[in-house]
Amino acid sequence: MKGGKITKIIKEIKVDVNKCTGCRSCEMACSAFHAVPKFSSVNPGRSRIIVIMDEGRDVFVPIRAGDYAQAECNGRNLYMIDGKEYSECAFCPASCPSRDYFKEPDSGLPLKCDMCESQPPLPEPMCVQVCLPGALTYEEREEEVDDNAEEPSRGEMEIGLESLIKRYGMKRVVETLSQFKK
Repeated sequence: MKGGKITKIIKEIKVDVNKCTGCRSCEMACSAFHAVPKFSSVNPGRSRIIVIMDEGRDVFVPIRAGDYAQAECNGRNLYMIDGKEYSECAFCPASCPSRDYFKEPDSGLPLKCDMCESQPPLPEPMCVQVCLPGALTYEEREEEVDDNAEEPSRGEMEIGLESLIKRYGMKRVVETLSQFKK
């Protein structure tokens, strides 16, 4: 039935920055889970989560990888947190041309948090499982959404692939996708 409402499970990882100790266990677990083959290596550069650190002031903020941005944003806002100035870019989850966060180290292709989707499914993402201080918590909730908003249209997927191929080349995109099949 098109145009109606359907119930969708929304998966979220909530961050309590007051509990984060900056141990970076979340980064290690994420990178190991996404290694090929799984758990064969630990490389924080492959992690879909990073911890922004200001150790001198005990400020640690886990940031998960979001959508790919083909161009740099124009947002250059500054935020004051406990007397320290941070740029908006520091907390941005996007993989973009202006920084090296959330890019696959070998291919340079963008990374995005997939909530550790696997078969069989995990009870919660790896970063949450290893977060002993409890800074990361996993939550699932039901939400009503438009039936036609469930999946991206074919045009959106084509545009996304086209932009990746334009930026990284067909060969690198195909090589990276073939790694996922293993």
